[in-house]
Amino acid sequence: MEQITALVRSQKRYFKTGETKKYETRIQALKTLHAALSAHESALTEALASDLNKSAFDAYVTEIGLVLKEIRFMIKHLKSWMKPKKVKTALTHFGTKGYIYPEPYGVTLIISPWNYPVQLSLMPLAGAVAAGNTVILKPSEVAPQTAKCLVDMFKNAFSTEYIAVVQGGPETSTALLNEDVDYVFFTGGTAVGKIIMEQAARRLIPVTLELGGKSPAIVHEDAPIELAAKRIAWGKFMNAGQTCVAPDYVYVHKTVKDAFLEALKAAVDELYGDDIAQENTTKIINERHFDRLVGYLSEGHILIGGETNRSKRFIAPTVLTDVTWTDPVMQEEIFGPILPVMEYENLNAILREISDKPKPLAFYLFSKNRDIQHHVVDRVSFGGGAINDTIYHMTTPYLPFGGIGESGIGAYHGQFSFATFSHQKSVLKQTTRFDLPFRYPNAKNGLKRIKLFLK
Repeated sequence: MEQITALVRSQKRYFKTGETKKYETRIQALKTLHAALSAHESALTEALASDLNKSAFDAYVTEIGLVLKEIRFMIKHLKSWMKPKKVKTALTHFGTKGYIYPEPYGVTLIISPWNYPVQLSLMPLAGAVAAGNTVILKPSEVAPQTAKCLVDMFKNAFSTEYIAVVQGGPETSTALLNEDVDYVFFTGGTAVGKIIMEQAARRLIPVTLELGGKSPAIVHEDAPIELAAKRIAWGKFMNAGQTCVAPDYVYVHKTVKDAFLEALKAAVDELYGDDIAQENTTKIINERHFDRLVGYLSEGHILIGGETNRSKRFIAPTVLTDVTWTDPVMQEEIFGPILPVMEYENLNAILREISDKPKPLAFYLFSKNRDIQHHVVDRVSFGGGAINDTIYHMTTPYLPFGGIGESGIGAYHGQFSFATFSHQKSVLKQTTRFDLPFRYPNAKNGLKRIKLFLK
């Protein structure tokens, strides 16, 4: 892995020149990134179709378009983000001024996943560049055509001492983590996230981990049933359920369960009917995941869907009923187009049940009652979520996106990306016009005066 060592050293040297810290360099890099992504839109769309069978609509709406919007947002606000922030002065620090300087870490390593291989590579990359870092991007080898396209995209846009794309499997990630990088940003599963954190800890490298988990959706008795069904179906079955913030399962109140399931059938037919018939939906990424998901279809009762095609790695949007927490489908994140639906009567009982599980990346509540909304948000710990919607919370640059506990560490998007890839350096500017004598140990009655001063 001598090439990796040489790459990291070249980025270290380039960062130490101070070039990446300049506003002009950062803003030009963001503009170049925007132009390169726009120029490669067609090629990336084809690559996403090859790797995941994504439609042109999904490729733009859930990947390319989101990144372009994020970059434009950063270009607009970067100058204000870079300015040192003056803070209040404590009475005990009379005569001083306090500032926080956002400072780049240096060489950042971004390890991205296969499910949204453009968005989840370039969103953090844009934040790292905006914050003044150099970047090594290691895209997932499981989406090889998209990874190759990203290599081509950056090859002509940036020097490798500034931004480099390195292809390879787990051994490449391990080799990169063994290098003297300054920050690691990883998106993927919880099990691998723990390994990443352990490897980074050996070198005391700070990390952001964007992981996953079983994200619940609750449909309360006062929910707008048809709208809830449509938004849950959209959020769950987008990208064949291979979305870290997809609703993993639904708890629906007993009094509205039948109406909700009928509305869910109608929503699936409306949103995906023609594609299901022609098997044109996003495919499962590989045979291993396909076989794992098909194994869940023997559990509970298949109310909707259940059709599969192994040669196309196709699984129709599927809804399971009559499942319990003891079933394998409820033991791990599904990450596929299978939605278990369970009923409840007592809201507090299921909130306790959810709270006893690992903290999820996302949480969704459908209820028009504000008291219920406040109660649920207060009772359940989760990374982020939405009330009366799914997934939409992660598409705004004004909200941080990230997990908690086993669903992740840290957050990004918009200014939060800039903050994630910046060390907040504290600076106190002291006056020279006078000096407080009682701060020194030889001051007469110094301790007495300090005690009075600190009251």
